[in-house]
Amino acid sequence: MTVVLALKCADGLVLAADSQITDSARGLSYPAQKLHPLGDTAAWGGSGARSVLVDVKELFETNPGALLGGGNLGRALQQQVVPVLRHHYAHFVSEVPGETGPAGTPATYVLIAGYTEDGVPFLADIDPHGLVGRYEEVGFHAIGSGAAMAQQAGALLAHFRMTERDVDHGVLAAVRVLDALRVTSPSIGGPVDVYRITADGARTLDPDDIERVRDRVRRWEELEDKLLDGLFDEPA
Repeated sequence: MTVVLALKCADGLVLAADSQITDSARGLSYPAQKLHPLGDTAAWGGSGARSVLVDVKELFETNPGALLGGGNLGRALQQQVVPVLRHHYAHFVSEVPGETGPAGTPATYVLIAGYTEDGVPFLADIDPHGLVGRYEEVGFHAIGSGAAMAQQAGALLAHFRMTERDVDHGVLAAVRVLDALRVTSPSIGGPVDVYRITADGARTLDPDDIERVRDRVRRWEELEDKLLDGLFDEPA
């Protein structure tokens, strides 16, 4: 199970993911990097077939300007990713003699977030059918087999209006959501990976940064708990 989520804040964007890969067919789980830089001012993550994501990574590393250079970002994303999908779909063997049970598929989602070279923020994805979604106005999106849980967690935090707060608040929300999902699902795990993105650049948080974020998340939770304790107190 994979969760890659992104949210848009008043002055930036956050992209975050777990780092556990589960291979159900082989009964294996192992860590893997799910987030990657996209030029200097964006980042991306993927869910689905690793072979497809490796090809997408090579494309994005070779020519990030094809996406960030302006123009129609959705069409540029399709022009980059759809040929990769078609190649893998064309060579997919759905039935293997002697093997039973469900097989993996080349179906893959890609989620990108950041700023174009013109300084315009974007939050978009492309699904296994090659359809592009744009989420700048919504301010939150998630992909992966755990996306439904992430969307629900995002909805529960909606009243905090992260789109109106700065990107550091967004980092807290992203880590809080992922840590909650790691508790509720054994298929979501490994170290949390986070990109903090502003118009000045995209920066990945190191383990020490993540621990400092968790300290602030704990303070956030303590303040919520304190407020709830006094919610029914009579006004002075």
